Amino acid sequence: MKIVIGNSSHIHFAKTISLCIDESAKDRGTGIARRTPEYIIKKVQNGNAVIAIDGDQFAGFCYIEVWQHGKYVAHSGLIVSPQYRGKGLAKAIKKKVFELSLEKYPGAKIFGITTGHAVMKINYELGYKPVHFSELTDDPEFWKGCQTCKNYDVLTRTDRSMCLCTGMLHEPNDKNKSKSKTTAFLNGLFKKKTK
Repeated sequence: MKIVIGNSSHIHFAKTISLCIDESAKDRGTGIARRTPEYIIKKVQNGNAVIAIDGDQFAGFCYIEVWQHGKYVAHSGLIVSPQYRGKGLAKAIKKKVFELSLEKYPGAKIFGITTGHAVMKINYELGYKPVHFSELTDDPEFWKGCQTCKNYDVLTRTDRSMCLCTGMLHEPNDKNKSKSKTTAFLNGLFKKKTK
């Protein structure tokens, strides 16, 4: 298994990735914004995608979107092919795309929105914290990407203040602070349980 930054040699996986995203949305019954093969190709060509490949088989994918002139970076389209799920591949892909984001956009706030518990857990382990949507990009183009999600009406009814997704944010200089607060909190809980 290889997890690599996408390049032109991976373009032929675009249709498979797009279909995998669609099928996952149907299977989970939750909101996942659809991505066309053409959109995925653009992300791969500009070096803002991470792909997992097992031999010549597609295994997983995630990409970076840049908003407000590099002030914000979003990770989107995290998907693992069904036969590779439950093996930690999503976490490895997410870690690789996170590292790519830090390298390419070192001062950016990194965020994502998700309904998936597993993705929330991965984000939390990387130092993200849950935030109100007002702390995320206000770029209307980002929010247009939600139009293909079945829960889009919730987002529009609330004037983009909330949805079924959870917004999660990693601030570039906040990693140590949030981890030390979390550690202190967990240590406090542990001490209470053992008394």
